Amino acid sequence: MSNASLRVVWIYPDLLSTYGDQGNVLVVERRARQRGLEVQRTDVRSDQPVPTSGDIYLIGGGEDRPQRLAAERLLRDGGLTRAVNNGAIVFSVCAGYQILGHQFVNDLEQVSPGLGLLDVHSTRGESDRCVGDVLGDIDEQLRLPQLTGFENHQGVTHLGPTARPLARVRLGQGNGTGDGTEGAWNGTVFGTYMHGPVLARNPHIADLLIKLALDVNALPPVDDRWYEALRQERIMAATQPA
Repeated sequence: MSNASLRVVWIYPDLLSTYGDQGNVLVVERRARQRGLEVQRTDVRSDQPVPTSGDIYLIGGGEDRPQRLAAERLLRDGGLTRAVNNGAIVFSVCAGYQILGHQFVNDLEQVSPGLGLLDVHSTRGESDRCVGDVLGDIDEQLRLPQLTGFENHQGVTHLGPTARPLARVRLGQGNGTGDGTEGAWNGTVFGTYMHGPVLARNPHIADLLIKLALDVNALPPVDDRWYEALRQERIMAATQPA
């Protein structure tokens, strides 16, 4: 695998990196390099065009106004949509997750159009924010261990017929709809409300993105002791009585 290469694109770190989600791109980059892959990482600011030649695109969370600006610029640019049409992998978090859907409510209390890369739409919840640890069972089609993460959002995301839930929650709110769903995915596009950063707490998801990008069924094993210690610490903390 040492001859293989991976092009990783971090979308709009100047707008969508509020909650430490940059850790996701660091985890993908690190785990690829541990397998001997050559990694070309590109951080694309909001005043730059989105390249269409990337393999994996990552989008983080952000506040309401930066989310609106990011969506407007991604729609004008069109690069991310073209990349997905070419088979690229996208992993998005919170505000980035909402942007990938058909629409969301912006900071002006107006409905903003999204990219339509996931069959979801988001509204604003009428109750308290969804805040706290989340545990869930990842969609069995993905064959991954339990999801662990931290949510902090007031958005409510509804899944359409072509979107599958990324996970079913055992603890926490997830999509906020009350149906037990968390996140969504379809094909090579993934969205979640989980911070943490989520790929540090769930490195197997990072590996899934790499496998999809390389079109392989398995990756060489790496030392997962640090990741597993973090996972178990957070799972134990979430499940212990207050």
